Amino acid sequence: MQVLLDFLNRPIFMFGEQTITLGQILFVPTVIVAGFILVRWSVRIVTSRLTTRSVNADVIQLVSRAIYVIGIAVIVITTLDLLNVPLTAFAFVSGAIAIGVGFGAQNIINNFISGWILMWERPIRINDFVEIGGTTGTVERINTRSTRIRRVDGVHLLVPNSYLLENIVVNWTLVDSLARSIVRVGVAYGSPVRRVAELMEQAVREQPELIEDPAPAIIFEDFGDSSLVFDAYYWVNANGDKSLRAIRSSVRFRIDELFRENDIVIAFPQRDVHLNGSLRLENADGSKPTFDSLQHYNANRHQ
Repeated sequence: MQVLLDFLNRPIFMFGEQTITLGQILFVPTVIVAGFILVRWSVRIVTSRLTTRSVNADVIQLVSRAIYVIGIAVIVITTLDLLNVPLTAFAFVSGAIAIGVGFGAQNIINNFISGWILMWERPIRINDFVEIGGTTGTVERINTRSTRIRRVDGVHLLVPNSYLLENIVVNWTLVDSLARSIVRVGVAYGSPVRRVAELMEQAVREQPELIEDPAPAIIFEDFGDSSLVFDAYYWVNANGDKSLRAIRSSVRFRIDELFRENDIVIAFPQRDVHLNGSLRLENADGSKPTFDSLQHYNANRHQ
């Protein structure tokens, strides 16, 4: 046993004033590997228990990130202690690194801090439906450097966390899933406008996603060029633009059915052409066409 201890305590090299032995070199990797395994196991256990208790996904991610950071810090400090390396030995190195990071990794640090602010302040959360720079999608994951968003067409976007804090973000589901929508219909002139409004309100109220408060409103918007314009405003429970489009589609289908049943015509663009003056037909030589020449022209035109 003493021979083994002497073998493990054999000095290998010097780090400053500290002697690094063979035992330390063999033991430190074991501690590091075991530490990472323990941290991952702890995160998995905590995540499983929080998920079982139906805790919000954002809180679960925040807790798991905190465990990872604390665990890595403990592993680093423990490793240095096993090597008998005081933290003061890294004072100069850490200062140089801090200066280098300050100049060369500003975006990385900015996004890292922004990620923690997003997870703590929670202006956006996992499963929120957001609109960023004209792009809409669902938040799938808030990582340390970037946030992963799945667009409505299925494409994934990786948005830097700092961008989400420095720019306007429309969060459709920040407080609730309520959203107002509108369906516009133009009917032919001469239609019974009161009946049109009643049928449109009936079509809206038949939708299961409708919110009764605020109540739907039918507005006679305008006398258009070719139609009488009506707008149906209503509030619904929706989980994004796709859901709103599906609800609007259902409302339009029902309006079309009710209008057909009540003989109300949905208008389409029409134009009346008025000709001022007289229309005169002439032959190529300027003479008036005869009946025989008109018959010959029509026969050739239909061939």
